[in-house]
Amino acid sequence: MRNKLCRGLALLLALLTLLGGLTSCGAEQGWRAREVAVIDDNYRTWYEIFVYSFCDSDGDRVGDLQGVISKLDYIQDLGFNGIWLMPIMPAGSYHKYDVKDYLDIDPEYGAMADFEQLAAECEKRGIKLIIDLVLNHTSSEHPWFTAACDYLESLGEQEEPSAQECPYYEYYHFVKGDPKSSTWYQVGSSDYYYEGVFWSGMPDVNFESQALRKEFEAVMDFWLEKGAGGFRLDAVKEFYTGAVDKNVEVLSWVNDYVKAAKPGAYLVGEAWEGLLTYAQYYASGIDSFFDFEFAGPTGIVSKTLTYSGEEHSAQAYAKALCRVQNAIREYRADAIDAPFFVNHDMARAAGYMSYDERKVKMAAALNILMSGSAFVYYGEEIGMTGSGKDENKRAPMFWSADPSAKGMTAGPADMEPQENRFPSAEEQGKDKDSIYSFYKDTVLLRNQNPEIARGTVARLEEIEDPDIAAISKTYEGQVIYLLYNLSETEEKQVDLGGYGELELAGYLSVDGGAVTAEDGKVTLPAYSVAVLR
Repeated sequence: MRNKLCRGLALLLALLTLLGGLTSCGAEQGWRAREVAVIDDNYRTWYEIFVYSFCDSDGDRVGDLQGVISKLDYIQDLGFNGIWLMPIMPAGSYHKYDVKDYLDIDPEYGAMADFEQLAAECEKRGIKLIIDLVLNHTSSEHPWFTAACDYLESLGEQEEPSAQECPYYEYYHFVKGDPKSSTWYQVGSSDYYYEGVFWSGMPDVNFESQALRKEFEAVMDFWLEKGAGGFRLDAVKEFYTGAVDKNVEVLSWVNDYVKAAKPGAYLVGEAWEGLLTYAQYYASGIDSFFDFEFAGPTGIVSKTLTYSGEEHSAQAYAKALCRVQNAIREYRADAIDAPFFVNHDMARAAGYMSYDERKVKMAAALNILMSGSAFVYYGEEIGMTGSGKDENKRAPMFWSADPSAKGMTAGPADMEPQENRFPSAEEQGKDKDSIYSFYKDTVLLRNQNPEIARGTVARLEEIEDPDIAAISKTYEGQVIYLLYNLSETEEKQVDLGGYGELELAGYLSVDGGAVTAEDGKVTLPAYSVAVLR
């Protein structure tokens, strides 16, 4: 009965459009009733999970893979069709970026059978699963590194190290004599030192070693065969710090190997640089790199919503969309941007917005409606809190106001107490006006209109209101128009009469007010977005 009603509403909506107008009620009910466009490609809406803090299945207060499995329906219901798991391999730290074994699951998270089950359950739901792959460094407890160190300490004063005697010697950067640098550390009591850009517990690897590359090829094969749909590549700018060309060469090797092993696999790299630098990494063939231009407290999304002045206006936001797109496409025409607002290394977005719920919602729209593969960090959909040291940014998912409720985790041991300003996921899921519901509507709007993720962006330059960002997106000959009213207080009207007969395909409004379209004129409440076809 419900499906029949939805089809009926959609037909009614189309009829009203042909007759020259849309009522607020018809538009609101109609767009939510539309079918989602299912396209099996790498333009997806991704949910980033720190397994440790996400959901606990066995009562030890540490998140695990079975906990993730138990929340797949939650993730799917929100509309996400991609999941990125932060590192899941055995490690010495809580965050697990110091890998001790590339071919296993950290026992805190479960067993390999749990990963295989997770991959299978994701596949059933049409969710692509990618995992963090840390290639820049290993743990100082990794057997490769400990063997190399034991070998170097065994050498006599006049003996020179040889990769033939110990192949692992060439897997890392070792030098004899103190380099007098804060990123080099002594090997035991020997005269040898190793490089560790991040810290002593993470020795950097040496990509000049073809034997090391073979090891990593086996690692990539292993996880692709286990069901991973690709990888998030950590710290790619540090393979050769300050040498973009060398980093691009390493990434080209990774891309070519993965795509040959599993056509359709998705790769996204973390090159924490400015636009003009990270755009160059697209020459490697890697699908995506995270779009740091828009992210964080000083990124374009934050500045658009919290700063004043022409350089931070809605018009400036629209120009930035085109500028970033064009910079990336200079290096590869089929590049897939990877916009995000915050991740595990950044404070939670709610804090940037001074816990203003309206701005938290609008920030979600500015991020998720960008072209490319949009990423959302777990808990952002409910406006979670977390700032300061890294552990605070990786706090327990706020499933319930009851800290002893099933699935709740304790979070990292050194985390400071975090006070969430907005209700739990359980509470927000019942509230149609919550941040959660706004996120769900935003992802739905993205998924219903393939052009939002895949379209080429152009500004509607004749619309000059500084509070209005007006863009088109073109994909496979189809054009849609997005109008953003970024005024906090004022309703705006935009005349699109010169663009032919348009249908209101959907809208978002932080206060719940309706967007209307009639005779080519679109009326947008304060802080709202309209999509027209």
